Amino acid sequence: MDRKLRIATVGTGYFSQFQYAAWQRLAEQGRVELVAICNRTVTEAEQFIQRYGAKEAFNDFETMLNRTQPDLVDIITPPVTHPDYVRLAVDHGIPAICQKPFTPSLAEATDLVNYIDQQNAQVVIHENFRFQPWYAELHRQLSAGAIGEPYQVAFRLRPGDGQGAEAYLDRQPYFQQMERFLVHETAIHLIDTFRYLFGEVSAVYASLSKLNPVIAGEDAGLIIFDFEGGTRGLFDGNRLVDHKAENRRLTMGEMCIEGAEGTLMLDGDGAIHLRKHSSNEWIQIEYHWENRDFGGDCVYRLQKHVVDHLQHGSAITNSAQAYLRNLYIEEAIYKSAATGMKVALPITVES
Repeated sequence: MDRKLRIATVGTGYFSQFQYAAWQRLAEQGRVELVAICNRTVTEAEQFIQRYGAKEAFNDFETMLNRTQPDLVDIITPPVTHPDYVRLAVDHGIPAICQKPFTPSLAEATDLVNYIDQQNAQVVIHENFRFQPWYAELHRQLSAGAIGEPYQVAFRLRPGDGQGAEAYLDRQPYFQQMERFLVHETAIHLIDTFRYLFGEVSAVYASLSKLNPVIAGEDAGLIIFDFEGGTRGLFDGNRLVDHKAENRRLTMGEMCIEGAEGTLMLDGDGAIHLRKHSSNEWIQIEYHWENRDFGGDCVYRLQKHVVDHLQHGSAITNSAQAYLRNLYIEEAIYKSAATGMKVALPITVES
């Protein structure tokens, strides 16, 4: 039997519930042990200990690392805290999972990745959309040639949670203060997913806007992607309007992929349909997934992926080094929106 990994965490905000639920399930399977939870308010850490079965509560991150010496630390805090926490984990020789956005700026991310490289450390970014089961199935369909050569992809982000003065306050209130919002916080998921499905991005064009005056950043926009292989992509995002779905946060929108031999459609309930070229019949693709926690159980799937890597040496995805490419694309999008010009990217971005 594999040795249990000792897991320590920092952060108890809204989204952390999904990470803790996943660690709890992995602990029940005998694969990990949640040894400590850190939060600047220790009483909240103590509440999470009672809820998720951890052992100790801390309000100082470095003290927690020194006392518990975990095998892996999960950083589940706002972006402004990430550089300091990641550096401390690296300095202690502890692999880390870091929540996205990775850092507040590209410059900070580049400096941090350079530091990770210098110390030969391991940091994985918690980018969970590519672990959503519908994208895994779309990847399988594309790899199997279900629609032949893919010509274009369009994703319509429509969570419908961005209207009015109370927008985002019930879950993640700091969204209102983010000067870069739609792309930095949300579209970054689709940047990573598009690269997972279609390969490297070579150029972008973007038009961004702010519709809700109570927030600091943009909340709507259109982004056109050119991919190295010739596919073109459209991200059409608007956080104020919604789409048809039982749970509008499940997929957060709808995707259409068109190719030489057919079309694949993803709807808001996670269903995938295929229509072959010259046919009027849509065929539903059957695949297994669990409607559990967030995004088809993608948080558990990501954390299990990291545990598999640490215990069995399996390949890892979304290392900080690899994730830096997403941030260069993000920066190019903001540059395009500011200049009104298409912005070319190098196929390989040096970290």
